[in-house]
Amino acid sequence: MKRYIRSTLVVGATILATAAPATAVHAASPEAAADSTLAPACVALSASWRYTFVTNDCSTTHTVRVVYGDGTEVPCREVAPGATATFPGYGTSGNTVEGVALCTEAGAA
Repeated sequence: MKRYIRSTLVVGATILATAAPATAVHAASPEAAADSTLAPACVALSASWRYTFVTNDCSTTHTVRVVYGDGTEVPCREVAPGATATFPGYGTSGNTVEGVALCTEAGAA
């Protein structure tokens, strides 16, 4: 009986680990890259259903925006070195956070 419970727990944990959405993404998806510049690897994000946090671990300030799977547009935000900006999360309707893009002069809000 112990063997069955242990193997069931291991299988369940493996399924949950592989089914959970990624919570750290460093760059925008290839589709989003067509009209924007990818953020460098030192700009990281952590996404949840409610909030998306973008942290600038670079030595320079970057103006960034979060790229969403459904094309939701959000204003660009300037993030100083070592600072974190808060953006909307992916919500409960099946949207996804695809990554972080640098804002250009024309695209900055």
